[in-house]
Amino acid sequence: MTFTPAAKKTISDFLRDTGTVPGDYDLILTGDLGQVGSDLLKELMLKEDGIDISSVHNDCGLLIFDRRAQDVHAGGSGCGCSASVLCSYILNRIKSGLFKNVLFVATGALMSPTSSLQGESIPGIAHAVQITGQK
Repeated sequence: MTFTPAAKKTISDFLRDTGTVPGDYDLILTGDLGQVGSDLLKELMLKEDGIDISSVHNDCGLLIFDRRAQDVHAGGSGCGCSASVLCSYILNRIKSGLFKNVLFVATGALMSPTSSLQGESIPGIAHAVQITGQK
C-alpha cells in the first residue's frame, strides 16, 4: 500500500506534536487504505511507534464499500471515498453531537507527469485535519 507509510507518519507526528493519544479521538479516519492498508497501518503504528489505534480507526473505503458484495479488492478512490464519507457520514455525526473529536487523514498520490515519464515512483501523501464539535 503506497499510502500506508504516509498515513502512519502523519498520524504519529500529529499525535506527538499535539500531545494527544488515540483515545482522545472518537474516530481516526483514513481514506482510502482499504482493508489491506488499514490492517498494515494498525500493525506498523503498534510495532514501530507503540501506538494502538485499533479501537478508534476506520477507513473511508471500508465504510463506503461492501467487500462481500462488491469486487473492490483493496479499496477505491481515495479522494472520492474521503469526500463522500466526510461530507455525509462524519460531518452529520459531528453536527448531531455523536462525534466530538475526529482526526481525518486523507491519503492520495502526488501525481507528476514528469516523474511518471522518467520512470520514478509515485509518492503517497497524507494530510491530517482535526475536526471538533461543540461540547
